[in-house]
Amino acid sequence: MQEVLKLKKATYHLWTFTISKLISSFGAQVYAFAISFYILQLTGSATSFATNLICNLLPRTLVAPFAGYAADRYSRKTIIITAQVASTLAIGGLLIVSLTSGLSLIAIYNTTVVLSITSTFSGVTFSSSITGLIDEGRIQKAMSLNQMSISFAAIGSPAVGGLLYGTVPMPVFLIMYMTASIIGVFLESTMNFKLFAKRKEIVDGEPKESMMQSMKAGLAYLKLQPILMTLIWIALFINFLFGAFQVGYSFILIEKMKMVSTHFGLTEGAFAVGMLLLSIYLTMRKEVKYPLLVSKRGILGMGAIMGSVAIPLLIPMHYNFMFGFYAFVMFSFGATIIIVNTPMQVMMQKMIDDDYKGRVFSILETMSMALMPLGVVIYGFLYDIFPAQWILIVSSLILIGVILVLARPSVMIKAHPELGNSNVKESEVISE
Repeated sequence: MQEVLKLKKATYHLWTFTISKLISSFGAQVYAFAISFYILQLTGSATSFATNLICNLLPRTLVAPFAGYAADRYSRKTIIITAQVASTLAIGGLLIVSLTSGLSLIAIYNTTVVLSITSTFSGVTFSSSITGLIDEGRIQKAMSLNQMSISFAAIGSPAVGGLLYGTVPMPVFLIMYMTASIIGVFLESTMNFKLFAKRKEIVDGEPKESMMQSMKAGLAYLKLQPILMTLIWIALFINFLFGAFQVGYSFILIEKMKMVSTHFGLTEGAFAVGMLLLSIYLTMRKEVKYPLLVSKRGILGMGAIMGSVAIPLLIPMHYNFMFGFYAFVMFSFGATIIIVNTPMQVMMQKMIDDDYKGRVFSILETMSMALMPLGVVIYGFLYDIFPAQWILIVSSLILIGVILVLARPSVMIKAHPELGNSNVKESEVISE
């Protein structure tokens, strides 16, 4: 294929990928919003809400290594389409249950498990396929557009969910998700996942690696990447401590503050607006020169934001002021997440060999999420026993302390030797 035609196809991939993510993310987030509200209003328990989070997080942790092996061994296009079809069937099954016997927690939990498994296979495989779909010069644009599409969906879906919840039956939410999933399958089927791929060709007669051998090879490759190992350890502790925010935010606003569904949806939308604006900014800017340093500063900011969620529990506020405060908190949180994630994603796409991307991304996901289910379980119980404000404040202080230790200056200089030069200006940290 001529280079000009490949670039045109890459442009098609860029926008098809973005639209597919926008549609599927919108459906998934409307569904997640409705289910979260349904569980909390049905049970009024943070433990029940946390159980649904566990049904999402634990399967992701367990199956991620298998998803990585599959992404490096088999057709990535086939894996993604199969996972998307399975998601559609799972939601269809829950729809049938809701129409025949009514929704139950068991049915919701089972569906969440299936969706978690399919999204893991799809997510790991898509992450491994970016450099095969898009030319190297537009990887940052692709990652930023991906974040923008997720942000657009996140802006609209909580608002739509908040407006619809209580006025339309749950099957409407399920049908919306099914429709979005079906459109995603169609769009993904038109993409060429091998356009720029640099994967090793399989030679006939060559001994095949077993799954265990393949996974060991992925671990051996990862050990040669000290920057990635540092990221894993940081993510391991961060994701455990962020269980305080994951469980606490919805529990505090819905159960403690009695925020109505529409306003709760708008605060979730503010989170997406922050993500969107920072994604647009990074799309127009050059690549971040010192991603680990920028990530460290962003995570410190996220720790402070997590602690600030407790302020209305300590200082009584008028309802409208409280709503505005939480909208600002979520806007800031969304912005800092993009500051942390996008530069690191671009760096990893360029650092990791195409033949190892699936296994490395799956290892990163498994390790970074390994303590998250435990964190969600522990915090689910803690919020039912102890005052929510002190749980958040203590967790945020621990998070800040962990980052200051794991991402200490000596580690930053090891990752970015230029930072050891006293002539490096502050402005150079953000842009080249």
